[in-house]
Amino acid sequence: MKSVSSLLFAFVALLSSISPCLQAVTITGEIVDAKTDLLIPARLYIEEKDGTGFFAESASPDGRAVIYDIKFSKNLNIKEQHTSLSAHPFKVELDPGSYTFTVERGKEYLPLVKQIEVGADPMSIKLPLQRWINMAERGWFSGDMHNHRLPDELPVIMLAEDLNVGLPMSHWTRANDVPPSEGDKTMKGAGVARLARVDDAHVIWSLNTEYEIFTTAGKTHTLGALLILNHKHVFNIPAFPLVKVAERARAEGGLLDMDKHNWPWSLAIVPLVKPDLFELTNNHLWRMEFAVKGWADPAPKWMEVGTGIDTEDDWLHFGFKTYYALLNCGFRINPSAGTASGVHPVPLGFGRVYVHTGKSFEYKTWIDGLKNGRSFVTTGPMLLAKINGELPGSTFVSKDGNPIDTVIAGLIYSEQPVNEVELIVNGDITKTIKLQSKQNKDGSWESQFSTDMKIESSSWIVVRCFESREEGKRHRFAHTAPWHVVTEGKPLFPKRQEVEWLIGNVKKEIERSAPILPDYAVSEYQQALKAYEAMLPDAK
Repeated sequence: MKSVSSLLFAFVALLSSISPCLQAVTITGEIVDAKTDLLIPARLYIEEKDGTGFFAESASPDGRAVIYDIKFSKNLNIKEQHTSLSAHPFKVELDPGSYTFTVERGKEYLPLVKQIEVGADPMSIKLPLQRWINMAERGWFSGDMHNHRLPDELPVIMLAEDLNVGLPMSHWTRANDVPPSEGDKTMKGAGVARLARVDDAHVIWSLNTEYEIFTTAGKTHTLGALLILNHKHVFNIPAFPLVKVAERARAEGGLLDMDKHNWPWSLAIVPLVKPDLFELTNNHLWRMEFAVKGWADPAPKWMEVGTGIDTEDDWLHFGFKTYYALLNCGFRINPSAGTASGVHPVPLGFGRVYVHTGKSFEYKTWIDGLKNGRSFVTTGPMLLAKINGELPGSTFVSKDGNPIDTVIAGLIYSEQPVNEVELIVNGDITKTIKLQSKQNKDGSWESQFSTDMKIESSSWIVVRCFESREEGKRHRFAHTAPWHVVTEGKPLFPKRQEVEWLIGNVKKEIERSAPILPDYAVSEYQQALKAYEAMLPDAK
């Protein structure tokens, strides 16, 4: 019988003979612009057939790689696992086998998907990305108004997404009586308002605040979220009185951004704070499938969007119709976009807002354009529309009370064909224009539209479109900010079913929250209720 030592020696020798087949192999790669062949920053996914993700690192001492690995707590198969890479070569150690490399860069490059067979030897790969549109050349620059990425990582991530403006939530409170200055989620070291320039066209404003209330009077009791963007000093005041928060924000040049449309307090706070912005593409819209189902308050039946909270399409239209109801009530709110990347499984800037500043980019001009609605939001298509030659956010005035003749025209560029564009006037689809898309040499699709419309009385107008993905199961969309028409003697009246819904919503919230809210907070809710009730006599 062989000795134990000889058997152990034989086993070690066997392992040594097969170990080369099991050893990880170094893959080095370059992500380049297909036209210039120059290295560019980008987002990289590496997956095995079973969905296991792998993360690259920079192969250059001057490069950086930021790993993002977030899974949805209720379904771990819904995940966002990628590496944001600077414009340097990358490397990754992989066992022999088959892998899918997916490269994306924001919205203006076509995604690249490539199967890589890893053998026993090291290999080098080149991954060219095709740009299909350059929005900056057209005077449009993008932003994500709601993110939770770390300030020292944001420069890498923003360049990888070609996102021009990043507003991280430096301060974040989740209790009604805790000011953001003491919030448990406030970023360490945050406190100085400054503009950090990544380069001439990519910037970060350092001071932004989220009031996201899950704890009220020391109890688990959700109210909702309100964002303060672009302010100058740390907010050391609690959520209530809300009017004080709004006054402080505006005194500092800040913008009030309404987060999701169906938080319990969302509609009650609108008459109080009069938000500047409404997130039409919000942090429940992900690159991955729609997952936050059955969340918060459902849609009313008259909206005809199902429950409004069980499918991505219904969620999207629930948000649209809520926004339209507020516009009909006279609130001049412009659209924004926020991903909450850093918390949710979604890349920074997946949904983004484009603001027109002209050929040059200046942060102040961009923020002013965002506030004034020279903008559109998108999760995919680029919707470049004008009315009578004017950008969104414009107002047309008829002092004599006569109708205004308009020409609504534009171009749509997209990764996949867009088949139609919808014109919305005062919340109703007034016209649907069928499109003939043509494919460009770069692989993108282009279509144009033009139509005349006579506007009889004071109104608002928006344009929107949808791009089908995954055999029609999901959509990417674009939606403009409103144009406004003011006709003397013919005011815009709210719709009765919308006002009644808003009134009912606030009454429900007062009944739900009054037992635990302080008296002055309940008083604010009652002020909001009176504001909506005052609209009812004129509602049509």
